[in-house]
Amino acid sequence: MAVGTVSRVLGGYENVAPGIREKVRKTIEQVGFVPNAIAQSMRLGATRTIGLIVYDITVPALAAFVKSVQRECQDAGYVVLLANTGGDRSVEFGMLKTFAQRQTDGLIVTFGSEGDPDLSAALTETGIPIVLFERDTPAEFDRILADHEGGMYAATRHLLDIGHRRIALITGSPQIAAARSRLAGFRNAYSRAKLPFDEAIALSGGFSAAYGYEQAKLLLRDPNPPSAILAGGLSMLPGVLRAIDERGVRVPEQLSLIGIADAPLAEFLRPPIAAIRWDFVELGRLAAQLLLTRIDGSADAAARRLVLPTEFISRESCAPPQRRAR
Repeated sequence: MAVGTVSRVLGGYENVAPGIREKVRKTIEQVGFVPNAIAQSMRLGATRTIGLIVYDITVPALAAFVKSVQRECQDAGYVVLLANTGGDRSVEFGMLKTFAQRQTDGLIVTFGSEGDPDLSAALTETGIPIVLFERDTPAEFDRILADHEGGMYAATRHLLDIGHRRIALITGSPQIAAARSRLAGFRNAYSRAKLPFDEAIALSGGFSAAYGYEQAKLLLRDPNPPSAILAGGLSMLPGVLRAIDERGVRVPEQLSLIGIADAPLAEFLRPPIAAIRWDFVELGRLAAQLLLTRIDGSADAAARRLVLPTEFISRESCAPPQRRAR
């Protein structure tokens, strides 16, 4: 059997008679031959690998996203290579360079800041199809996000409707799309209700439990503390709860509380914590599909932007505020 014939079968070329193709496949199975992936990559100009860059794989919701991406890509014949950056700028640059050097076929990326022109330039310079996850710039790339503005609007409006007026929001830096959207939803709820709010307690600076703890501790020590707190970060709720516990504040009698992403922690606490949630599995599936169609050339040239819905889940951690004694 000619070497060229075997090569065409292994390469998936169509110009091989069905009978010969089947004979080659049976022979390959009998001898246990395994194609050299590196040689195939050099010949076909594709590595069948996808890079996935995330900032904190320990966040349960992000783990669900990663698993969904991996499942979708594997079904399409790709291997997913995962990189965790911890939001470290130097690591982000290093991972972009590494994946580009390894000729990865595409990247799904969420990085620490959208306001970094050098990082934006580095993304472009890879020359690799890229999908941004929960980041809205650079706009030249496909992006997939959750509707954080809508979710935060619904949560804030719920608190306003049951009588709260002094509501605090703790969320990430405005350099991140999710934080900007949450701030916008929070402000819009007050604006549409025609109510004033205190900009000083719309706090943006980090998504971590540590940041949530420090800010909640300061809020609860204020002579005029908020009657409700919106914990606007995937990892933030445990830190806010710690500050509440240290202060001896009762939820919901003295303080209403809403979290983000509806982790099991929120549902099974006593009282269960109200939450804004969205489908990380669906986000992962769609992010992978966006990238795969960009890799195979079936996507339109224009960058695409998908926004998935969020929903507010009301639970016992929200109640009308107590009247303070005069």
